[in-house]
Amino acid sequence: MNENDDLMLPRPVQDSQSEMAEIVLPNDTNPLGALLGGRLMHWIDLAGAMAAHRHARNYVVTAAIDHMDFWVPVHVGDLVILRSSVNRVFRTSMEVGVKAWVENYIADDCQHVGSAYLTFVAIDAGGRRVLVPAVIPESDDQRRRYEDAGRRRENRRAELERRRSNVR
Repeated sequence: MNENDDLMLPRPVQDSQSEMAEIVLPNDTNPLGALLGGRLMHWIDLAGAMAAHRHARNYVVTAAIDHMDFWVPVHVGDLVILRSSVNRVFRTSMEVGVKAWVENYIADDCQHVGSAYLTFVAIDAGGRRVLVPAVIPESDDQRRRYEDAGRRRENRRAELERRRSNVR
């Protein structure tokens, strides 16, 4: 077995799990002191890319982000925690789930801000797609996310085809 074979061995979800934290500063907010939605989406993209990089062990690019809801406001001084992991791999692409939490460390309170599913594509230095090793879901929750990712992929493909047919 050579080094390239090792890179294609299936990996457990746990190997891709990532976490990042950001303190909300005035530059991250609107005039009312609430976190800008675009800033949270940027952080979600970064957290998702961390998990995708860890799994693929290669360059990755964001191909899509699914629906995004903002459940609770986030304010200056709050701590945003983002947790991500690969849900499923599809040849050269993978779905990554990201959950964002807001922690008010003064009030000792933590709330779910929002979640998103992102699709990343692994590429080489020349921008060409490369194969991604399979992911191994080990817990019941990981297996559920793995199965759900397959259904979401079919829904995304159907929606893409519907939009393409409307353009013609």
